[in-house]
Amino acid sequence: MATTKAQRIGIWVIAAFMAVGTIGSFAIIVLANSNSQKDQARFNELSQQHQKATEERQAKVDAQTKALSDKYYPTFSQYASRPATFDKTSVTELKTEDLAVGTGETLTDQSTFTAYYIGWTPDGNVFDSSISDGALKTPITAAPGDVIKGWTQGVAGMKVGGVRELTIPSDLAYGEAGGGDSIPANTPLKFVVMVIPTPEEIPEVAVPNELNDLYRRLYAN
Repeated sequence: MATTKAQRIGIWVIAAFMAVGTIGSFAIIVLANSNSQKDQARFNELSQQHQKATEERQAKVDAQTKALSDKYYPTFSQYASRPATFDKTSVTELKTEDLAVGTGETLTDQSTFTAYYIGWTPDGNVFDSSISDGALKTPITAAPGDVIKGWTQGVAGMKVGGVRELTIPSDLAYGEAGGGDSIPANTPLKFVVMVIPTPEEIPEVAVPNELNDLYRRLYAN
């Protein structure tokens, strides 16, 4: 059946709209792909910058750890032979013994302090130590509540630079919960603790907000 002129015009208009719609959709896809490529390029750039900053920070941490080890290892390493078996049934209260008296600030049970340590169980097993491969690991810095109660109470009265042996009953250590595979429930512990001046803090490298936003945009869905 032949179409009228009006019908033919209508068909052309519809076809034109369809063509425009197809072109528009294609343009949107192209634009989206272009934006995605730009986002990916920017994400890669920021990721590389963050990785470099993180590596630079770690290098500073490693250098600080080595400098502290060089300074304190000769003193602290002499206590590496201190761990030995002890009678756990006799440990009913916290006991402290100063092995070396420091000359710095006196700690309280509210002090934040930095320390090296060796910890062992009644069978003489060393479950954790700051000494590794002839050097000292990064020391811990602990605020009240960060460590077991036996530590918080046990270091009170110490002077920075001092070394103290702590004998800690289980209720001031890990109690009925225990401490993983190495420390059974209701186990008293012993530690040698050396408190040192807190070194300069090396701040963590923050992840830029833009990098977080790009990650969510590119990978979260």
